[in-house]
Amino acid sequence: MARLLIVDDEKSICQMLEIVFRKEGHFVETVSSGQAAKKKIDSQVYDLVISDIRMPDLNGIDLLEFVRETRNPAAFILITAVPEVKTAIRALNLGAYQYVIKTDKLIEELRHTVNRALHELALREENARLRREMLRVFALNNIIGQSRQIQSILEMVRTVAPATSTVLITGESGTGKELVARAIHEASLRREKPFISINCGAFPETLLESELFGYLKGSFTGADANRKGIIESATGGTLFLDEIGETSPAMQVKLLRVLQERMVRPLGGAADISIDVRLIASTNRDLKRMVAEGQFREDFYYRISVIPIHVPPLRERPDDIDPLARHFLRKFALQMGKSVLDFDPDVMDVLKAYPWPGNVRELENAVEHAVAVSNGQSGRVGLAQLPQSVTGAAGTDETAAQIPKEGLDFAGRMAQIEKQYLLAALRSAEGIRTRAADLLRMSYRSFRHYAKKYDI
Repeated sequence: MARLLIVDDEKSICQMLEIVFRKEGHFVETVSSGQAAKKKIDSQVYDLVISDIRMPDLNGIDLLEFVRETRNPAAFILITAVPEVKTAIRALNLGAYQYVIKTDKLIEELRHTVNRALHELALREENARLRREMLRVFALNNIIGQSRQIQSILEMVRTVAPATSTVLITGESGTGKELVARAIHEASLRREKPFISINCGAFPETLLESELFGYLKGSFTGADANRKGIIESATGGTLFLDEIGETSPAMQVKLLRVLQERMVRPLGGAADISIDVRLIASTNRDLKRMVAEGQFREDFYYRISVIPIHVPPLRERPDDIDPLARHFLRKFALQMGKSVLDFDPDVMDVLKAYPWPGNVRELENAVEHAVAVSNGQSGRVGLAQLPQSVTGAAGTDETAAQIPKEGLDFAGRMAQIEKQYLLAALRSAEGIRTRAADLLRMSYRSFRHYAKKYDI
């Protein structure tokens, strides 16, 4: 609902426009002179003014100039029965949103113009709010969430950031482990120094060693110049070793020595180099089980897990789906220049019911897809814009049947699938519960039981 002020010395015009725009759901006030409009604008805030140009005491152009000085309201539309090119140009140069001629289609054209003006105003305000939020998000290192788990992680970040102890961040792929690592770095005294990240699983062992430790010219074929390693480059700052569980036992020994002695020796070198680096590692694997099975060195495990932080999968923190989805919606709408400001109500139900095997990364991709295929006309994302993998039947989606390496909560996953089917049935039945129960081949009593169970 917007606040509109209508200014026209013809009372019939004021009455007609008041009726039209109140039916549209807006708060409408009318005055019959420019001076009366000035008093209103001085005392109240309006989203939009519709003013006649020719009035006996103060014409519409003069009122527009007054409004521009007060920067209230945000949009101004001029109407006239006697169009003049010179006046129209002056009005637009002064910042009028539109110049509308009084014809037999005045109502239709004004309704369209007002809706467009208010929509563009909402988009500008949303973009401004997004820019402010992006600054806030940057300060929080993109850790977005309102769940108890995320708030606990943020508190842990603030607590451990000043220390120099090693941190081990665990969690499924796509949960945002690197964001937590960056948050620790940014909240620490090392924030002015480098934060260097490397994925240990992305390199063969020999290449990983040269990347980490560096090398001297001639130390191996192709080493035609000295090269500083990542560990040395990170001195004074933070080194983030992503997917530490993919390192070989031999590499674990070398990294253990670095942590114990705070020294690094480049390949082909004869002297050690002193370093001052805080190590943060992450993994999506169960390192304790790997230690028990002899696949990961116990001494190295305890050395890197002085401060353990676990990032739960998205399915275990459904309270974070709404703020994350809305953040991604604003982010991609701004990037793509689309007027998409919100989700249809049933979209959020589906997003919360979906198990998100790919976690936050999958949610981000789904919202990006939705914004990309949206035409932006409705200003909202509907079910049709979501990827089929999200809106389709969870039981037939191959991604839903995948089991992560660390296992999953079977009962919780089944509950999410049941809820998704209930919501899908309700959509198909247009909200009629007896018909939805028939679609699921269950009694209405059973449907009511499940609906109450899942708060539908």
